[in-house]
Amino acid sequence: MKSSGISEATLRGVSFSLKYLAKNVNLHDPENVKLFIGNMTQKNSYKRNVTNAYNYVVILNGMEWQKPRYKAERKIPLIPTTANVNKIISACTKKYATIFTILAETGLEAHELATVTREDIDSENGILNAQGCKGHDPRSFKLKQATKGMLSEYLHKYTGEKPFPASCHMSHIWTRTRNKLADILKTPELKRVKMRNLRNYSGAQLYHRTKDPIRVMRHLGHKKLETTMHYLRGIHLDAEEEYTCRTATNAKEATELMEVGFEYVATTPQDLMLFRKRK
Repeated sequence: MKSSGISEATLRGVSFSLKYLAKNVNLHDPENVKLFIGNMTQKNSYKRNVTNAYNYVVILNGMEWQKPRYKAERKIPLIPTTANVNKIISACTKKYATIFTILAETGLEAHELATVTREDIDSENGILNAQGCKGHDPRSFKLKQATKGMLSEYLHKYTGEKPFPASCHMSHIWTRTRNKLADILKTPELKRVKMRNLRNYSGAQLYHRTKDPIRVMRHLGHKKLETTMHYLRGIHLDAEEEYTCRTATNAKEATELMEVGFEYVATTPQDLMLFRKRK
């Protein structure tokens, strides 16, 4: 699989699935393997991954089987609130606060960020380029001023050609930090926020600002609008949304508000510019 260009993340997943199967059933007996997978209590998405992993064993050993098909259930994606995202990121070390801030801003998969090289980064202008994974298109991002500063400090300290850690390390730190914070704050709902939900969050934030699903599709690297619309199913636009509101009296103040995520709403008869940002 590795010689065929399969990613390290996929290799780890296949290895885990095969070890799990090997502990419970004879891998050289496809019919019993199929029966075991069918009786598993896990969701269809998990069964599908195990089935795909075992199919490599079948091919390698020249065996035959009728590969079962499991259709994964598509749940409405969890879109965490800005408050919860900021709580978790604030509890991280400076290294991982930078990493998770970039993920939340760009909507990159962790593996996409892990494969970014120094040549892909223009730290002076705050531009980060990333190759797509899982069929996603490559993208280029202009980072916010604050994120650009965090990234510059990060690159000064971590000087490797690939400065970002493997996705499994990112996920481990996110989960550990999130769980510890949830216990300290006595807010168990925080434990529902997975690192991958930062991707959902990024797409939702862009949609709230632009109301443009095509722009969100390009931002997330999707090839089909249908995929993007599935992400947007978890977004609620209603009168009960809570906002932080600010006013500006000149262009400088307006620019500063927009740089930290506020959107322009209107100008009053007194020439006050009104801005808002979702809480």
